[in-house]
Amino acid sequence: MVGRRRVIGGMGLAALASPALAQKLFDLGLPGGPGEREITTAYPQKGAMILQRARPPLLETPMSVFDGPDVFTPNDRFFVRWHWGDIPAVINVDTFRLAVRGAVQTPLSLSLADLLRDFPRVELAAINQCSGNSRGLFVPRVPGAQWGHGAMGNARWWGVRLKDVLDRAGVKPGALAVRFDGLDKPLVPKADDFAKSLALDHARDGEVMIAYAQNGEALPWLNGFPLRLVVPGWFSTYWIKMLNDIEVIDAPDSNYWMTTAYKIPDTPLANVVPGTTGFKTVPISTMPPRAWITNLSQGAKVRAGRAVVLRGIAMGGTESVARVEISSDNGRTWLPTTLGPDRGRYGFRRFDVSITLPQGEVPLSVRATNRAGETQPMTQNWNPGGYRRAGVETISVTAA
Repeated sequence: MVGRRRVIGGMGLAALASPALAQKLFDLGLPGGPGEREITTAYPQKGAMILQRARPPLLETPMSVFDGPDVFTPNDRFFVRWHWGDIPAVINVDTFRLAVRGAVQTPLSLSLADLLRDFPRVELAAINQCSGNSRGLFVPRVPGAQWGHGAMGNARWWGVRLKDVLDRAGVKPGALAVRFDGLDKPLVPKADDFAKSLALDHARDGEVMIAYAQNGEALPWLNGFPLRLVVPGWFSTYWIKMLNDIEVIDAPDSNYWMTTAYKIPDTPLANVVPGTTGFKTVPISTMPPRAWITNLSQGAKVRAGRAVVLRGIAMGGTESVARVEISSDNGRTWLPTTLGPDRGRYGFRRFDVSITLPQGEVPLSVRATNRAGETQPMTQNWNPGGYRRAGVETISVTAA
């Protein structure tokens, strides 16, 4: 599956420089606007995607994709988010190596063949979600990529346990963390290389994975070919793409992307009052429960007085989804939904319900609760980074 040379070449570089756009715009419905984005089909291995940024590429998945027949997001519609624009367009799988170094007994230089041959293959279903997913809906608005809800995707990941690789290298006593780096590089001098770290115990928990396949195929180029880190239940800032360097460190990680970037308020729901300053911050980490209606969108028209089927997807964050509820009266009362099969605690779960709506404009709210009892609040959280949106999502439809 990955035992061949993957060449993207000129097509990929051309797309990054000046993507060809389809003759269509997509309205993300951002508060206060502007909310229209181009739909692009120019990127290699990708279908129609919402173009947030060309270089580095930021491609958002249209919400209609999540209403498809499977809870797993198709690879060609899986969102894309890179921090730096210097992304290799040619990778030779025969010469590629993954380095494991630092505070280890035996430094390693592993080929893809080594990973496939010498380590047990594991599979895990997990959601990859950008820390700033839904940032464009924050009120008041905040700087950064103005994502709608589509900076996320759910996949079946194949790979090897990070723990097995670290055990092969032999972690030295006194080690504290593991830092990960990829092949992408900054475009400007003195910019900080994008690298992230996990505490040693987390890195060795048996679930963190070095993935080489996504939904049964080699990783798409823009989603991290040939290797990426999978950190189930945590935001995608830790899911390093084109992973080629693993360093075990014996001191706290002082790099910019851990000490300064991706920090959230150390408060419940990472929430502060707009304008507040001086609050304590911590690195972003785990994802909260969330749910979305996928078969109707804002402003849809339905029949009043007749049963309307609502369906959608929910996630539990670090635990499985336990229940999903619908409200048509701004949260005063809640109606249970029927859950689809549980395809894995870290993945999406489908829900559906039949509901009769009164005539007029009706708010439809959906909330998820996970097995730890964590439930989405009606009030949305806010922070200046636009991170970790957690509240109930509501759309208004017209019943007539």
